[in-house]
Amino acid sequence: MKAILSVALAFGLCGIARAADKADPIGTWKCEYDIGGQKRTSTMTIKKDGDKISGTMSWLNQKETKLMDLKLKDDTLTFSAERVVMDMKLKVDYKFTITGDKLKGKGTVETGGEKRDFDIEGKREKK
Repeated sequence: MKAILSVALAFGLCGIARAADKADPIGTWKCEYDIGGQKRTSTMTIKKDGDKISGTMSWLNQKETKLMDLKLKDDTLTFSAERVVMDMKLKVDYKFTITGDKLKGKGTVETGGEKRDFDIEGKREKK
């Protein structure tokens, strides 16, 4: 009986530790990436709305675009955002892995019928 209780307690503690390790996307993230040899930045803000998450992304020349199809599964955050460059509207798909206060991943955009990926990294701003 003691062995069964010990095993149950061990599994319970592992479950608590696993829940504490779950990635937390909530906050404001400063992101950096490189396109065509030029360093770029963006700011992403993610909030919790009840059981769901929502967010926006801003760039130097474009403010507060709503994030679409925002999903968090384990430590992976995915979403799309509409980027306006001059008079072109581009849908950018993002996929990040969150580790503590850092995220790392890729953005994918289709231009001229060709998909292009770029690496992107971010850090959560401290309050």
